[in-house]
Amino acid sequence: MAVVSAPAHQKGDFFVDYEEKVFEDVKAEPGEKALVTFHTVAFEGSIGLVNMLQATRLQRKGFDTSVLLYGPGVTLGIQRGFPKLGDEAFPGHLAVNNQIEKFIGEGGKVYACRFALQALYGHGEPSLIPGIRPIAPQDVLDLILLHRKDNAFTLHTWTL
Repeated sequence: MAVVSAPAHQKGDFFVDYEEKVFEDVKAEPGEKALVTFHTVAFEGSIGLVNMLQATRLQRKGFDTSVLLYGPGVTLGIQRGFPKLGDEAFPGHLAVNNQIEKFIGEGGKVYACRFALQALYGHGEPSLIPGIRPIAPQDVLDLILLHRKDNAFTLHTWTL
């Protein structure tokens, strides 16, 4: 029978070289913009949290960064909690909400489509995390086109 002779990993051990950075640290030129769009359901995967972290990183790199929540993406911007709004039912339960609040607090802009909010998911504007700007459904495409006109970096997230 095979015998494992390597010592067990210990708390604090490293598995990878996390300090090596291969590429230059790109920063925004003055006036550069970024747009991160979400057409994804909250809690259906990690993409909501991962791309909110990316949006925050873009903001910190100097990009004037906006987030667009449309279609099922508006579910990322809903206030949550249990048993009361803001109460974290389990560790990580409010990770996306907390990241959105941090992003807004650092100057990021978040927009949510009113059509998806009400017609698709049955929520009103008071359900949104404070600081999220509701927009008309016709504004969804125009927001994307305005960023295109400004040669903005765009990161589109679309999951079903």
